[in-house]
Amino acid sequence: MSFSSDTKNELCKIDADNIPMPHLRAEYYGMLLFGKKFTSREIMFRTENSEAVKRFTDISAKICPVIIDIVTSKSKHGDGSLFRLTVPDESDRLKTLDCFGYSENSVSLHINRANFDDEDCIAHFLRGVFFSCGTVTDPKTGYHLEFSVQYMNLAYDLCRLISEIHTLGLEPKIVVRRGNYIVYVKGSEHIADLLTYMGAPVAAMQLMQEKIIKDVRNTANRKANSDFYNTNKSVTAAAKQRRAIMLIDKKIGIDNLPDELAQVARLRLENPDMSLKMLAEAVNPPISRSGVNHRITKLMEIAENLH
Repeated sequence: MSFSSDTKNELCKIDADNIPMPHLRAEYYGMLLFGKKFTSREIMFRTENSEAVKRFTDISAKICPVIIDIVTSKSKHGDGSLFRLTVPDESDRLKTLDCFGYSENSVSLHINRANFDDEDCIAHFLRGVFFSCGTVTDPKTGYHLEFSVQYMNLAYDLCRLISEIHTLGLEPKIVVRRGNYIVYVKGSEHIADLLTYMGAPVAAMQLMQEKIIKDVRNTANRKANSDFYNTNKSVTAAAKQRRAIMLIDKKIGIDNLPDELAQVARLRLENPDMSLKMLAEAVNPPISRSGVNHRITKLMEIAENLH
């Protein structure tokens, strides 16, 4: 089962009997308006989620009782089923349209905000929209929540509605994909906030937990890569220094170097794995890291002049 399906199942567990009627009506409105069809000729709510089917019929019975036909077919996206819920009787369709302020002759669909008695209705409305055309990516693979809308006017209305929820501070975007208008939100925190707003705090928490796990892994990987790079860099530098010192020893002899250079040269030859800090501590008397680095630089310059 997908993360998106799990999220819808969580939303379906919200007890409709405990939701005030205006809020329940807003949720049903979101299901209908953003469903496959919402006209006098056809009303269709389509979903692959069996729990959403039950929720749709239960809420319909409370808000606007009509006869609903349910047709089941095999889903194109796997082994599951696709459910098509329709209102076959024309008078029932007109009754449903009228319930939400639409007429038989309504041509262009828009969100009718007269259906929202208060600001809380918007959260319930978006839950209904999510049931109809929303998906959310598994946080293991990315952070993306979208609504696939058939009509441009509805898409822009939805985008505007979400952006006006001041408690969320979201700025959804719109792209066109395969003839549909995709209203989408990116960013783990933004998606988690929207899921919580719609009534899915468990899904939001799972998303943020997955983000924390990813962040920890990324930090560990960056540290490991950095440590490897630094170690490799030190090993390469030490090998170069030893070759230079061996050249000096062959050409002029380490014993003929000034004492402070000779001491560092011997330490480097005997301790190829030592860091500069460790070399500095091994010098008698100990010196600073920059001090030992200065002496090694002098040795490298001497070797360079011997080529």
